Amino acid sequence: MKGERLASHPTATGWPRQFIALFDRIPLSLVALLGRFSIAAIFWKSGQTKIEGLAIDIVSGEFQLGMPRLNASAVFLFREEYRLPLIPPELAATLAATAEHLFPALLLLGFATRFSALALLIMTAVIQLLVYPDAYPTHGVWATVLLLLMAKGPGRLSLDHWLARRLGRLE
Repeated sequence: MKGERLASHPTATGWPRQFIALFDRIPLSLVALLGRFSIAAIFWKSGQTKIEGLAIDIVSGEFQLGMPRLNASAVFLFREEYRLPLIPPELAATLAATAEHLFPALLLLGFATRFSALALLIMTAVIQLLVYPDAYPTHGVWATVLLLLMAKGPGRLSLDHWLARRLGRLE
């Protein structure tokens, strides 16, 4: 009886439904755009710490154009701290720096989004399992954003969407 009274009360069912209806109106494209920008920023900034000669940070406004090269501290980190099995530290540092620049750039453009998100998800898994196993709360958030992009795509504000429309795969 108490539950019946509560369920029939307009404020008990009305305002939660109104909020849920408002939340339902949040465009997935906006969520995907924010997710693409945010996860790209994380990996891009990490990649920037591994190189010298090229610095691009749109948030701080730092721009130094030049030929990027791996810095000594990146190789040191892979040799002394990360210690990945089966791969030399020089190669691991180079691959990580390349991936941390290439895939975030593709995510920002919304180009090859699902595959770029998969690549960064694999990188996240390697970091979680082999480098920083105690950082699950951070890596779990990264994985969630990347899985969302893989499952739902980049949204309308993307080259993937534009190409799909252009090629007749979307209406």
